[in-house]
Amino acid sequence: MTDLAIVARGLGKKYSLRQRETSTLLRDQMVSFFRSPLRHLRRNPQETFWALKNVSFDCRPGEVIGLIGRNGAGKSTLLKILSRITRPTEGWADLRGRLGSLLEVGTGFHSELSGRENTYLSGAILGMSKQEIDSKFDAIVEFSELSQFIDMPVKHYSSGMYVRLAFAVAAHLEPEILLVDEVLAVGDSAFQEKCLGKMNEISGTGRTIIMVSHNMGAITQLCKRCLLIDKGRIVEDGATHATVSKYLASFTSDSTSVEYPADSNPASPAVTLRIWIADQSGQPIGSVDVRKGFQVGIKVLVRKPSTGLDVGFRIDNSLKIPIFTSNMSQAMGRNDLLNLGENTFLIPVKGNFLAPDLYSLTVGLHRPNQEIYEMREHALNFRVEEAGSDMWQYHGANYGNILVDFQWRRL
Repeated sequence: MTDLAIVARGLGKKYSLRQRETSTLLRDQMVSFFRSPLRHLRRNPQETFWALKNVSFDCRPGEVIGLIGRNGAGKSTLLKILSRITRPTEGWADLRGRLGSLLEVGTGFHSELSGRENTYLSGAILGMSKQEIDSKFDAIVEFSELSQFIDMPVKHYSSGMYVRLAFAVAAHLEPEILLVDEVLAVGDSAFQEKCLGKMNEISGTGRTIIMVSHNMGAITQLCKRCLLIDKGRIVEDGATHATVSKYLASFTSDSTSVEYPADSNPASPAVTLRIWIADQSGQPIGSVDVRKGFQVGIKVLVRKPSTGLDVGFRIDNSLKIPIFTSNMSQAMGRNDLLNLGENTFLIPVKGNFLAPDLYSLTVGLHRPNQEIYEMREHALNFRVEEAGSDMWQYHGANYGNILVDFQWRRL
């Protein structure tokens, strides 16, 4: 294990849910005891819970690992233990290398010190000399875009300003191990892209990164390996795309058809009654052979005429990134309006078009570029399966989701 950057064995963290006395005065505690003595003598086993339990993993130098899971799964607790902010209840972790961490806003900087002073303090904690920090200071300030605020106490920074400086310091002071918790949750999109680019650059220098994020696109872009945590335990440790797909699949149902009541959305001139994925004979299915294709089924009830009323659907991949959209008006012409009453459509999608992946179907009723009457986001989920087609090499994480049959011509 000498060539490993991080070794964790049997990590566990237990917290108490028992409420403390509101007063520390002996008199008040005595009164509380005599009013309810049994409450003080009994220990309810439900008063504690394990935020982490039996977490073990190894991380090699230079690995970039994504840490994913639902809110409350234990991701941030794990990073705090690795950062030495929180002491584990059981187990141990060994980190071999200079450690930098960027956890939630408010952690790591001294609020009374300026941005400049906190930068030098952070470098000193990492064991860097003043000369080393001097050589990187201008790059830190330039990256953070906070030159005019660098001598202001960070307690006056907005959350976005704080994250800009904290990320710039963590990225430029070159720790050998970098722990990052939701750095992309704060700040504008331009700075988020800037952070992604910097982290990609850092990963290319052989430094180890463990990254917590709910942005599955960022996780997939930066990490080759992913840990999925559920209820304080690691339930999956493997290739990023497969692990992310398993995580997203936990939010889906196995239903092959979704129905909605006719009296829903009363303000709309039309309502969606049913959405389904069908095989070539029209039967609802939840899994599609990549070679055979499928059909999108939509049933709509039009309550009253509405000029330009259109229905369309969108298919997103497992990362909830839109793949393509189709509208009735585009396929049938704008003069072909929905009829009063029920309208049922089956729209074929050819085989060898969508690569194997987990997809979701969204259906909308709208007037193009004017008004959205109803949007059934991610109403239904379905899988396109490899099914022995020898198309495993087209896995969506590496080659995209659309298989295009171009005509090749030899010159």
